[in-house]
Parts: sequence; structure tokens; C-alpha cells
Amino acid sequence: MLMNMRDLLAVARENRFAVPAYNISSNMLLTGAIEAAEAANAPVIIAIHPDELAFVGTAFVKFALEEAKNAAVPVVIHLDHGSSLQQIMTAIRAGFTSVMIDASELPLDQNIAACREVAALAHAVDVSVEGELGTIGELDEEAEAGAEEVVFVDPEQVKTFVDATDVDTLAVAIGTSHGLYPKDMKPEIRLDLLQEINAKVDIPLVLHGGSGNPDQEIAQAVELGICKINISADMKNAFYQKCREVLRDPILREPSSIYPQCIDAMKVVCRQKFDLFKTTGKAALY
Repeated sequence: MLMNMRDLLAVARENRFAVPAYNISSNMLLTGAIEAAEAANAPVIIAIHPDELAFVGTAFVKFALEEAKNAAVPVVIHLDHGSSLQQIMTAIRAGFTSVMIDASELPLDQNIAACREVAALAHAVDVSVEGELGTIGELDEEAEAGAEEVVFVDPEQVKTFVDATDVDTLAVAIGTSHGLYPKDMKPEIRLDLLQEINAKVDIPLVLHGGSGNPDQEIAQAVELGICKINISADMKNAFYQKCREVLRDPILREPSSIYPQCIDAMKVVCRQKFDLFKTTGKAALY
């Protein structure tokens, strides 16, 4: 069942659970995410970053949309970290049901102006919009682009931003980073900051960089208002670690012999995220 983000996360916010957004850049990853969601009877968000979209092409989006429509659970097709109006319009024309305009590194007034423009365009065709305040860090060269230093959200700006932009969801920088954390780095989410932000606005909040944070922190973040959590590194790492293991057999060359085991490894991570975010079984609410 294909949905937009506004309608999907309204249910999540009311029922205090979060929906994972899996960054997808191949049909194998797409299959794994949707099959895992159906097995968990859980809603799911298929996120595609502009770099991923450039790799898979808009024809892949048509395939993803068909898979979403035919899925037994609610599915959103979401543009992750769009940084220009051109990227946003490409996504809308391709059929995305949700877009993110990330102007978070611009001054506040320019961030507001960019999000307001995108919201006006997207809402006219029933596409939901995510904005961002603060900056997300970047941990490794394979991670999505992020800032060298995390800039935490200023809670005093949140309501002004939401009211001025009309965004449907808001990504908040509260200490997470894209990518996998090194063993000597302890990730820490500013839960006190999240609680303050959630008290100021009544729209769903989004956590970027959810791979590698302690489960207890993530569970608390969901309790405190996070309704969408982006997952990329954790899920892809499981897929490709299994792929490396499978390919030790020099005989294998057929995708049908290689990838099913990799998809299964990815689905283990996805299922754990559904359980952790309290998404399991929540498709019944739609």
C-alpha cells in the first residue's frame, strides 16, 4: 500500500512508534526491506538519496512504486537529503510520495525559505515534505554526506521553523552521525534536547544516522517523539558482509545463487529495527 509520509507518520506519532527508513540502491535491498516489513506486519519507508537515485535511475523508482503498491503493508517512497529544487522536482515527477529538502547548513532564514518553497510545490500534488534543523555528522567516507561537526538544534528555533515552512516532518540534529561508529567512539543522543523539542511542536520528528546507537537510547528517543529513523549503514553492512562471505566460493556467479543469503542477512537487521522501534504489528493500524 503506497502512502505519503504525512499520513504514515501521523499514525506513528499518535501510537508512539517509529518507522524505519531504509536507504535503498538496488532491487535486492528493496526486496529485503519490503519482505522484512511484510514478515513483521510493519509499515516501512524506502529512502533513496540523490546519489543513490543517480546510480539506479528513475526507472528503478517505477519498479519501487509498483512493489510498494502491491505490498501487504504501508510503504512510502522518500527522497532522502534532497539539496536542490531540481532534485526535488525530479523526485516528484518520478513518483516519490515524500521528499526531504535539506537546507540545514544554510542560515535559518534561507533554510526556511527553501523549505517553504518546496512545501508549497509538493503539497499541491499530495507529496509530503521533511525539513532539517541542525547538522548531522559524518563518520566514514562511505556514509551519506554530513557535516564535519554536529550542530545541535536550537529548541528556540523549532516552532518558528515549523510554522514558517509548513513541513510535515522535521529531522533534528541531537548528536547522531551518518555511517558506522568506530569502536573507540561512544555515540550519544541528547535525549534532554529531544524532549524539549517535542514539547514545542506537534509534528513527527525524525532521527538521521540511527545506525550504531545503543538500543536503549533509540528506544527512549521513540518514547520522546521520534517517529522516523533512517537506517543505512547497519542494514547494508549486514548485506555486504554476507556477500563477501558467499563470494569466497569461486564457482558462484549467478545472482540467484549469491544474493538470497545476503537478503536474508539484511532482513535479520531490519526485523531487529522493527522490534526496537515498536513498528512490528503496526500495519494493522492503517
